Amino acid sequence: MRVDFATDTGTVRASNQDACKCGIFPGGGAWAVVCDGMGGANGGNVASAIAVEQVEGLLLGRFRENMSPGNIKSMIINAVHRANTAIYERASRNAELQGMGTTIVLMLAMGRRLYVAHVGDSRAYLKSSDGIRQLTMDHSYVQDLVNFGQITKAEARTHPRRNIITRVLGVHDDVDVDYAVWDFGEGDVALACTDGLTNYMDEDLLEEYIDKHGGDGEALARELIQFAVDNGGSDNITIAVVNNI
Repeated sequence: MRVDFATDTGTVRASNQDACKCGIFPGGGAWAVVCDGMGGANGGNVASAIAVEQVEGLLLGRFRENMSPGNIKSMIINAVHRANTAIYERASRNAELQGMGTTIVLMLAMGRRLYVAHVGDSRAYLKSSDGIRQLTMDHSYVQDLVNFGQITKAEARTHPRRNIITRVLGVHDDVDVDYAVWDFGEGDVALACTDGLTNYMDEDLLEEYIDKHGGDGEALARELIQFAVDNGGSDNITIAVVNNI
């Protein structure tokens, strides 16, 4: 396994409220967590930072080689819930941070499986020999409109209410976490990103970039960020790439 990430403030925002951490487990498994904070400049930064720190701490403390799929599921869902609680409790102690929250995408790759948990509108994608697929469904107002057939996916990227999130980490004392497991064979590429990328790029173009850069996740992330910046860069952009090599 190989894991890389890159992040950029973009061309408009004064600060970067995204956060990302990743790593390789003993035995070769990989993990990555991507968060997009919200709640003002200070609140967004704090929420996303708390989330990635909480996830990293739990994964590094609990991961063991040869864990069962059930134990992996419990571990990563617990990691997201721990992050939610930590953000919520921090905000409840500080009036200036009340209402802060963050999206989260957590990917863990081990063996020939990719485990994904998420909350919010940051996304995970998988590129395999069968093509590219979006693994997560946005928890957002515009995604609800797409689901009901009222707008198209292309229209959702420029909709004036595209920033309205319907589920977020840290705003309430509990949160529902979406979870799924996918086949992850040799040569497959998993990618997690914030909406600073997906507001500009559709799946077909994303697949072209992945095909171009192959197993070089660092180059892929940098090229994708440059594309978003060149096309406006109106939000922070963060990308994590896991290669099964």
